Amino acid sequence: MYVPVYAYPEALQIIIQSVSAEKEDELFYNYLLNAAPQEQKEIVASIRDDELKHFKMLRQIYWEVTGQDIPQTAEVSFEEPKSFCEGIKKALFGELAAVERYRKALNGFEFLPYRNMITEIYTDELKHGSKWNFLYTLNCLSGQR
Repeated sequence: MYVPVYAYPEALQIIIQSVSAEKEDELFYNYLLNAAPQEQKEIVASIRDDELKHFKMLRQIYWEVTGQDIPQTAEVSFEEPKSFCEGIKKALFGELAAVERYRKALNGFEFLPYRNMITEIYTDELKHGSKWNFLYTLNCLSGQR
């Protein structure tokens, strides 16, 4: 049964978890951008730019509903993928996991503007999954990279 009051704490926790990976995600997307063939860099950059927008939106929601900034996390260690194709796979499954998280977070909010923001985020994640599938098909199925 849909009961936002019970889902609200989990929604806030999902927002915290999502934003806590911000620095690692930045390093990861910079790696993918540098590793991408020149003609594919624009696709990777568009995904990275969307992710930066998502972090900003999530921080805004959190601040507006709690009156607090999201707690800072400790420094992250970034492990570079073994190849561009491994990075694409990691990114693709990361997007799919994000869709699941944001769908849960959506249940915690009744206020339509927040629901709209989270819907924008998770539909972007679905779009990113399609883009990563496209890049995987171009780069990885023939064993090129």
